[in-house]
Amino acid sequence: MDLTTLIGLIMGFGMMLGAFMLEGGSPMALLGLSAAMIVFGGTFGALFISFSGKQMKSVFTLFRMAFQKKDQDPLGVINQLVELATIARREGILALEDKIENYTDEFFKNGVRLVVDGVDPDLVRSIMETELAFIQSRHESGVAIFEAAGGYAPTMGIIGTVMGLVHVLSNLSDVAKLGPLIATAFVATLYGVSTANLIWLPIGNKLKTQSKSEMLVKELILEGVLSIQAGENPNILAQKLKVFLAPADRERKVEQKSSEVGGAEAEAANA
Repeated sequence: MDLTTLIGLIMGFGMMLGAFMLEGGSPMALLGLSAAMIVFGGTFGALFISFSGKQMKSVFTLFRMAFQKKDQDPLGVINQLVELATIARREGILALEDKIENYTDEFFKNGVRLVVDGVDPDLVRSIMETELAFIQSRHESGVAIFEAAGGYAPTMGIIGTVMGLVHVLSNLSDVAKLGPLIATAFVATLYGVSTANLIWLPIGNKLKTQSKSEMLVKELILEGVLSIQAGENPNILAQKLKVFLAPADRERKVEQKSSEVGGAEAEAANA
C-alpha cells in the first residue's frame, strides 16, 4: 500500500477539521446531506456527461491504484536486459526464447519475442512505440477523469451555496434561522473546494506520477530490446540504459551492489 496517499488524506482533512474545532466550531456543523448530494451527485453527473461508460467504469479501479505502491525498479529491468544481452552474445538470439516466460511484464515479453522471431528492427521499434503510445493514452484518459472532477466539484459547491442562499432569502421572515441557514449554505462550497483539492486533483497527480514511472521503465525496455537485437556489448548496454536514471539513483545502486559484492567476498574469505 502507498502510505503517502493515505497520510496525505488524513493530514489534509484532519488539519482542516482540527483547525475548525480549535476555533470552537462543532464538527456536526460541517455535516450536510443536501450539500453532499449536490456536490458529489453533481460532480459524478458531470463526469458521466463528459466521459463514456467504459471510462467511468475504471474510476474505482483508478482510485484504488492511487493507494497501491507499484514496484517500478528501473535498475532491476536494466539488469534483466543486460543478462539477456549476455546470453544473446554467448548463445545467440534464439537462446532467449527459453527466457521469455520468466518475466511478468507483457511489454517486455512481447519485445523479446519479436526479436527472437527475427522481426526487422525498424518494425520492432514501430510496434513497441505504438504500444507505448496507446498505454500512455489510456493513462492520460484515466487522469483526465480526476482532473475534470477537480474542476467540476468547486463549481458544484458554488451551485449548492447559491441554492442554499436562495432558500435563506425566501425565509427572511424568520430572523432566528438566518445564521444556521447561511452556514449550511456555505457547507456545499466547503465540500466542493476541499474534495477538489484534497481528493480529485491530488489523486490525478498521483496517477500521473505513477504513469511517468511506468513509461520510463517501458522506454528502458524498448531501448534495451533493440540494443540486444543489434548485438551490443552488455556493459555498453548497461551504461547506455543508466542514462535514463538520475545520477543520484545510479550512484546509490552502484554503491549498494558494490557493498553486496564486498560482503560476499568477505563471507567467502571467512569460509
